Amino acid sequence: MCSIGELAQSAGVTVKTVRFYSDRGLLPEACRSAGGHRRYGPEAADRLRLIRSLRALGLPVPDVRRVLDEEAAGERALEDAVAGQLREVASGLKALRWREAGLRLVQECPPGERAERLRLVGAVTAAPSTDVLVRFWRAWLPARMPAGAAAQFLEAAVPQPPDEPAPGQVLAFARLCALVAAPCTGGAPPQPHAHHEAGARGAAVLYGGLAEAYELAAVALRRNGAPQPGEALDCFVAAYASAYGTRDSAGFRRRLAGQLGSDPRLDRYWELVAEVVTPPGGRPEPTAGVAHDWLLAALTAPAAAPAAAPAGRGSGAG
Repeated sequence: MCSIGELAQSAGVTVKTVRFYSDRGLLPEACRSAGGHRRYGPEAADRLRLIRSLRALGLPVPDVRRVLDEEAAGERALEDAVAGQLREVASGLKALRWREAGLRLVQECPPGERAERLRLVGAVTAAPSTDVLVRFWRAWLPARMPAGAAAQFLEAAVPQPPDEPAPGQVLAFARLCALVAAPCTGGAPPQPHAHHEAGARGAAVLYGGLAEAYELAAVALRRNGAPQPGEALDCFVAAYASAYGTRDSAGFRRRLAGQLGSDPRLDRYWELVAEVVTPPGGRPEPTAGVAHDWLLAALTAPAAAPAAAPAGRGSGAG
């Protein structure tokens, strides 16, 4: 047996620290002396060292208690607690990197632009959130669109902020958030024609087909290919035909080209998305908006008549 002072000295901590852990049940005392002083058994020193190690890793007292209580039963309490702390550390590091890039953005810009950049960057949290982008698209999509289809669309349309951003990426993300947060004329985002014609369930079919068409168009875009008829365009038209409940034909393509040409444009959104996701010196990946524009240009090309008349799979995000 040892006293509280002897235990504290052996572990290199203060008596106050030992008493703190004892009072919270992390370091049980073996007994009390005749004078009411705490006495600890030989295992207390190892337990105290383990407690200090867990606390040094940042584990809060409740997690330390779970680790100590479940250690003998072979539970995964320690693994889970450490994993949780790692997630917190990663989140904190990302916030610091965004803060650093934001500071560099202000430091390196011309004096005449600092006020605007301070306003833009100040509106973005240190750990950037995409909530404002998600709200924008949810207001833009049909209200009763199936949840799974809406989630798939949001995954493609909402860029994830990079963990280690360059100042330019921070500026692009701040501008993107400011763009979608600006009030729309009439109080609601303008809707493409397809949302009215296809309805909520038709829109789900439409966006599922468009995702495939955009991927096919992205292949040509990476090769710097000019817009032209082919598999990507056929898939693009088929998505609309399926959503509208009709068939692909030369007449349908002419009507579709007219509709898409008059739909509201979101070009600035996609330009900023490309800046957010492209690291400095990297080659921009084709966004859904860029792929949509490529396909629309292919649709309006002179030789855009269908090679066949496939039954389609089911508005563009251009």
